[in-house]
Amino acid sequence: MQPLAGGAAARPFITHHNALDIDLYLRIAPELYLKRLLVGGLDRVYEINRNFRNEGISTSHNPEFTMLEFYEAYSDYHDLMKLNEELFASLATEVTGSTFVKYGEHEIDFGNFQRLSMREAVCRYWPEGAAPAPTLAELGARAGPLAAGQRYNAWAQSNGREPLLGLPSMKDGEITGLLFETVAEHQLIQPTILYDFPTDISPLSKARRDDPTLVERFEIYVAGMELGNAFSELNDPVEQERRFREQVESGGEEAPRAVDMDYIRALAHGMPPAAGEGIGIDRLTMLFTDSHSIREVILFPLLRPEVSAASGSSEQDSGDKK
Repeated sequence: MQPLAGGAAARPFITHHNALDIDLYLRIAPELYLKRLLVGGLDRVYEINRNFRNEGISTSHNPEFTMLEFYEAYSDYHDLMKLNEELFASLATEVTGSTFVKYGEHEIDFGNFQRLSMREAVCRYWPEGAAPAPTLAELGARAGPLAAGQRYNAWAQSNGREPLLGLPSMKDGEITGLLFETVAEHQLIQPTILYDFPTDISPLSKARRDDPTLVERFEIYVAGMELGNAFSELNDPVEQERRFREQVESGGEEAPRAVDMDYIRALAHGMPPAAGEGIGIDRLTMLFTDSHSIREVILFPLLRPEVSAASGSSEQDSGDKK
């Protein structure tokens, strides 16, 4: 339980501590506390943890999930890219005897990662009918993502697809992220390192020196699912406070309610250059066991109560139904 929800963009669960008479949040990520340990002099830290996000349930989402999160001082996102390629290949071999893993109709090769920037992924997987496809230059230009999003919406409406909502009120980086989720994410079947995220959607990541609109961040995608999220950590307290305040002012259910000034004070004491990552253990287990619902790899998945047809009353499902 934490006094402020932070470390990720997600809607938290809220609870109340009777003895202290304060509201608390079930943690959505351990990030801000593990990085406090870097400030305290522990150069390498990790935790296998349970996180809680008050969001939808799907075949790849559960409100309570298990994650490995780790941080390494004096590293950056390039170091973690290499580490991930070695880690996943080694893990697949240890668990299955090979870097090749069967998942549904696909044969996943954990020994062969492709690397794409987010903008490259949007351009590569752009729907053929939504011409013209955006270019890297357009997605990097001011209002370029908005123009690409409007072209996508015109195609979506004429083809019976869901349009992207709220584009005019979104920042360029937010639109780029939404375009990626819509046109590219589900097509990343083979192991992919997706890097160079927009700064607008990465409040805890260090900005690239040559392009402040992008940050040193990547995610791991396999079989259309995100398995891991990593970046070079932002350790500038002034810039971090500015981004936190911008998050709070933006509002929304996923935004933090207040700036975590305790974390800002920790950064002011000095956090070494570092890189960190979170890896979803439940989803990784899905891949290694050829399971296509996260409920198949969780011992007691949370399910909606059964409703008795005769009485209309609810009975709590025992959890053993899929």
